[in-house]
Amino acid sequence: MNKSIIQPPGAPAAIGTYSQAVRVDHTVYLSGQIGLDPASMQMVDGIETQIHQVFKNLAAVATAAGGSLADVVKLNVFLTDLGHFPKVNEIMAQYFAEPYPARAAVGVAALPRGAQVEADAVMVIG
Repeated sequence: MNKSIIQPPGAPAAIGTYSQAVRVDHTVYLSGQIGLDPASMQMVDGIETQIHQVFKNLAAVATAAGGSLADVVKLNVFLTDLGHFPKVNEIMAQYFAEPYPARAAVGVAALPRGAQVEADAVMVIG
């Protein structure tokens, strides 16, 4: 087994005891990303802006791991209000192309730093 840790400079720094991503052979497990601006480490305002920032942060981690969002095979989205699910679909289509990755969307009571949305992913590269 070939295992490596991915800590990209273009994504927000980890805010806990985790790595941004772990690559095991051709599979990369991307940790959950929230709408933190990587430069300021502050949460961006508004649900639409947060959704965009989540996908930008995931893209930065994917790139650092040697792939892209096109290599994502599984995506998990966590929302504090499932009423925002249609907006996730609309914005997700700007970052992913068909065939879309497998996905789960889960309503949660709260997310770190007061985020309204979080997403993690599994990517296969090589």
